[in-house]
Amino acid sequence: LEISSLSENDILVLRLDLTDRSSHEAATNSVLKHFGKIDVLVNNGGRSQRSLFVDTNLDVYNAIIELNYLGTISLTKYVLNHMIQRKKGKIVTVSSVMGIMGAPLATGYCASKHALQGFFNSLRTELTDYPEISIIQICPGPVQSQIIQNVFTENLAKSIENSGDQSHKMPTDRCARLTLVSVANDVKEAWISDHPYLAVCYLWQYAPTWAWWLMNRMGKRRIQNFKSGIDADASYSR
Repeated sequence: LEISSLSENDILVLRLDLTDRSSHEAATNSVLKHFGKIDVLVNNGGRSQRSLFVDTNLDVYNAIIELNYLGTISLTKYVLNHMIQRKKGKIVTVSSVMGIMGAPLATGYCASKHALQGFFNSLRTELTDYPEISIIQICPGPVQSQIIQNVFTENLAKSIENSGDQSHKMPTDRCARLTLVSVANDVKEAWISDHPYLAVCYLWQYAPTWAWWLMNRMGKRRIQNFKSGIDADASYSR
């Protein structure tokens, strides 16, 4: 085992609220004051969703976009200004396989991740004069985490009652390792998922008509499980 050479000066922890966009410039400046530079930004903040569109208040959609999309690009803007001055850096955004496909019970979440995909794919084309600034999108499938306990539901005041069994999902450490491998190799877009989600990603990309047919079948079971109090993701793992 290697002994870490990090000292206290090598670590800085700041509280950050992605929805408080007025604080993002000051947070960026605090990091720059402490370290003098920012080599990598990992955008990993966000919340998922478990609710049917017909049951969901519109303010939930506003909150999802405010957090997952606008909060992410706001922080990116301040960090990117610094990276452009240095002509170097990596901006890594944890999107989702839901940024590639559509799925029931997650219309707002999918929309926010599709927005991130479109934004960063477009931003990459604006940075052709800065070849050493990498725009990297990580698209995980189901991963063992607390994301289910903190999902948006049909209204902002309600939390989900049953987070379900997560044993069928990818272990967190494997997802983190594959993310780091992707970042180290400047992979523009990495799909980090087990099957069947990964297979559906390929279908959605290369045979969308088949993907729509399959998702209709799988989605029906997903909704049934959700209404029965079963983890909706479990319907895709059996």
